[in-house]
Amino acid sequence: MANGGIIGTVNNPTSSTATGVWQQEEQYEAKVTGTWPQRALFTTKSARFNSASSDYMTKSNSSTGSTTKATISMWVKFSSVLTNQAFWENYSDGSNYLRLRYRSDASLSVQVDLSNSTDVLKITTRKFRDTSAWYHIVLAINLADGTQEDKYILYINGVRETSFSTNNNTANTSGNYVGGGNGFNFTIGRHPSSDAYYDGYMSEYVFVDGQNLAPTSFGVANSSGFWSPIPYAGTFGTNGFNLQFENAAALGTDSSPNSNTFTVNNLTSLDQTTDYPENNFTTANPLNVNSGAVGTFTDGNLTIKVANSSGSVFGSSSTIGASNGKWYCETKIITRDSCIIGVTPSPAEDARSNRSPTGASSSGSVGCLVDSGNKYVSGNGTTYGAATAEGGTMMIALDLDNLKVYFGSGGQWANGSGAWNQSGLISGAAISITAVASTPEGAYFFSFGDGGGSAKAKVSWNFGNAPYAISSGNADANGYGNFEYAPPSGYYSLNTANLAEFG
Repeated sequence: MANGGIIGTVNNPTSSTATGVWQQEEQYEAKVTGTWPQRALFTTKSARFNSASSDYMTKSNSSTGSTTKATISMWVKFSSVLTNQAFWENYSDGSNYLRLRYRSDASLSVQVDLSNSTDVLKITTRKFRDTSAWYHIVLAINLADGTQEDKYILYINGVRETSFSTNNNTANTSGNYVGGGNGFNFTIGRHPSSDAYYDGYMSEYVFVDGQNLAPTSFGVANSSGFWSPIPYAGTFGTNGFNLQFENAAALGTDSSPNSNTFTVNNLTSLDQTTDYPENNFTTANPLNVNSGAVGTFTDGNLTIKVANSSGSVFGSSSTIGASNGKWYCETKIITRDSCIIGVTPSPAEDARSNRSPTGASSSGSVGCLVDSGNKYVSGNGTTYGAATAEGGTMMIALDLDNLKVYFGSGGQWANGSGAWNQSGLISGAAISITAVASTPEGAYFFSFGDGGGSAKAKVSWNFGNAPYAISSGNADANGYGNFEYAPPSGYYSLNTANLAEFG
């Protein structure tokens, strides 16, 4: 029977209601998808921390929390790697703290210092260098545990870390640095003593005071086997909180019953995004760049500034590519200085060869030169659109079903003969691209480059979460993204939810 032998209407959960009897499979799916009854504490937002603008959050604790047990759960997506960055600090002063951080050697560490003496230091052997993926980090603390190794347990994507290059544990059985209070306060995204600011995205940030919990309280392997967030359904304790980043005007708002809201420093409403562990948006890839040119990546790897002085050509691509489907994005031109935007089928090969992914002469790349609007196919330039002024926004429509790409500017599309004057895509402006099956990566990527020399180009990508203000606001047909101009019919923002359906 549909109800597993229990008489009643089969349950049909939504975001706010449920009816009838829950089947075992339905309970699993509801937990995975976050449907009723916990949806109110489970949104699909993240906060974008930018180390260049010194973003962080703090909260003073007026009450003493647990001195033995606590659990910290967070989802993170790095923008930069190989630099010291803070996730969490329960801090009294420079000589007394509990710290969870990313280290300059790409490892993660848990550290407790008491009176200038290191009491705990656990440094993972494993390295974390992926700027395209979300990681779930859980630190479960139980100082009452009789086994020293189990007093601090670190989990990544639901799996306990057991290999540490340094593994110094404590014999202490209590401390105010566990749950806060008596001078210990919370900081997210910064070391108060060293200003090692976090650079990346954070989502579903939960602190449970007084409980030692497993990662299954915050995540579950979905039906495809991928570790995914679920709503935390338990209590929070005295100093616990639940940061969902759902209020753009107040990103530090606590969604738990405790109202333990954080003070926000330098983060703005523009730092709220829909880039989320269950729907990962592409960004620019800071790891795929030319060795001979210099580019600075900020704003969650959406803004790129070229600082060439050696004559080398700079290039970078998106973190996610696609093999099928139709995809749309925008690029705000801040400093145009010989920059070119487009698509490439071979980003890794171009970068290793010190070529711009959009202008490389043998890569099969297609680009549009911002200064003139000329199109470039494998490095050969011909008339196409017109120049785009600094401050303007260009558009790219990539059709991998028909192997075409189109460029536009200011809400108009190219006519193919030197102007932006088309309200929609026209066949006369279609630029043919190489069949995906014959490309080195088996996919196409959005890309940006410059003309070399002393170029100082600067652009900001909008793959659906612009790091700049949008005056209008347009989503794709699936409701994803926030664009200045409406994506053409049938074109979508490049994220994992859309890729699962169309890619």
